[in-house]
Amino acid sequence: MVVQRVAVIGAGPSGLTSVKACLDEGLEPMCFESSHDIGGLWRYKEKPEPGRANVYQSVVINSSKEMMAFSDFPPLPELPNNMHHTEVLKYLRLYAHKFNLLPYIYFQTTVTSVTQAADFTGTGRWIVETETVDSQRATHVFDAVLVCTGHFSVPHLPLKDFPGIESFPGRYFHSWDYCNPTGLEDKTVVVIGFGNSGSDLAVDISRVANRVYLSTRTGAWVTCRVGPKGIPADIAWITRTGALMQKLFPSWSNRMFEKKMNEMYDHQLYGLKPKHSFLAQIPVVNDNLASQIISGRVRMKPNIKEFRESNVIFTDGSIVDVVVFATGYKHSFPFLQLRSAYMLHLYRNVFPAALSPPTLAVVGFISGAGSINPAAELQARWATRIFKGLVSLPKQEDMMKAIEKEPGMHYRFSGSGHNSLQVDFIPYMDSLAHEIGVHPNVLTLCLKDPILALEVFTGPCTSYQYRLTGPGRWSGSRNAILTQMDRVREPFRTRMVPGPETSSLSQQNLHQIQRADIELKTLLYSGKSCELLHLPLKTPKYTK
Repeated sequence: MVVQRVAVIGAGPSGLTSVKACLDEGLEPMCFESSHDIGGLWRYKEKPEPGRANVYQSVVINSSKEMMAFSDFPPLPELPNNMHHTEVLKYLRLYAHKFNLLPYIYFQTTVTSVTQAADFTGTGRWIVETETVDSQRATHVFDAVLVCTGHFSVPHLPLKDFPGIESFPGRYFHSWDYCNPTGLEDKTVVVIGFGNSGSDLAVDISRVANRVYLSTRTGAWVTCRVGPKGIPADIAWITRTGALMQKLFPSWSNRMFEKKMNEMYDHQLYGLKPKHSFLAQIPVVNDNLASQIISGRVRMKPNIKEFRESNVIFTDGSIVDVVVFATGYKHSFPFLQLRSAYMLHLYRNVFPAALSPPTLAVVGFISGAGSINPAAELQARWATRIFKGLVSLPKQEDMMKAIEKEPGMHYRFSGSGHNSLQVDFIPYMDSLAHEIGVHPNVLTLCLKDPILALEVFTGPCTSYQYRLTGPGRWSGSRNAILTQMDRVREPFRTRMVPGPETSSLSQQNLHQIQRADIELKTLLYSGKSCELLHLPLKTPKYTK
């Protein structure tokens, strides 16, 4: 069985990195994107488009730029650490341009059906049917398929769980429909669901509404983007050192995290405290919720008891007149003509364990206390090497057992069915890296490059670590790791405060030095410095 032509469905972050992974392995990708542009979730739509992920106008990414970056494409130093959705889209455009991905993307082309070819058992081929925006249909044959459509497209609206909703005359809608708080001025609003979206919307709406209630059945641990001394929290906490401590001392780690969360604000006092421990579920990330609660703009409430003709009744008797359901999303692959059981048992959240030969993979179908991008990139690198026959999957029965037992998967998470997508960020990525052969060996680094080893083990676990060795090794990975904190600090340098070592310099000189530094880094980043100096533009070196 020889795999050459690969269909990639979706041109969001997962789709883009999947196209690149195909090219890196010498495969021929065709990426189908139903909209007119790349970006997926991060392309803001003034009016939500059915069947596509949506992001609200004010959203800022929870992961910092270094933690969400792809492994061979560090972000521009001057980009803010936690980027607005427009800046995330800018990064994705730069990535697509850098690696020349756009020629492989067919825009305004919807995949309507993916079925096994008649000779699938022997060839692993797929029949992919598409339809363009002007109703032109086509049928393609591919050797393999990468599904990169994400899990934020089909809203989950559990109306049956709320008695009386059919007679409620007020306005209610899902968070997927939300763009901005226009139309909610002076309203009394309840947001149902205490995840990242629910807390974000409660804060956003509270700036114009008369009052906002945030309704939760279980509560949640709430952290923020800003970590110790003002650096991004994920830069401080998502480290190999931290992951090792959590593995060796889970109870102690839980207590320490909960202590830190309560030092920011008492979760019991604020009505936030959940029934589960900190590490049992991914925490909510929100920098502004506590300030809105302490000012009375947001009030925490228990679950809704029932709807009535003119209002909503909580279990404690409070009433509201507008309801926002931040109740998550359904897992949906409407184009995929496979039994649903296949998609319920994904080995490493990528390969349907019961499907043989393994020529279909799902990329980006995960959730965790870290960015999806670097994990999706590793998934795509692993999947393409499986397609090429360079790496093999275990036997079906072994994969089925591993789905429930292997480290790094969702075995320790509590709560709803959505947690089937949740993974432990570092253990999960390391498990994929081991399969590919790109896991960094810290002990070997200690002998060969102790400075790098120290940064890899104690510093933030950024994706550049998975380009240090093995297939796809990138010659710039070491420098990317050792300069990552410089890129973290750069956005803060809009006002240079002289320290003891710079007290003799004038503010004007400091400003000139700062601007020259940024301009030089921008030139080096874009490759224009080579053009100006009449030098050949060198591309990153990779090894198979």
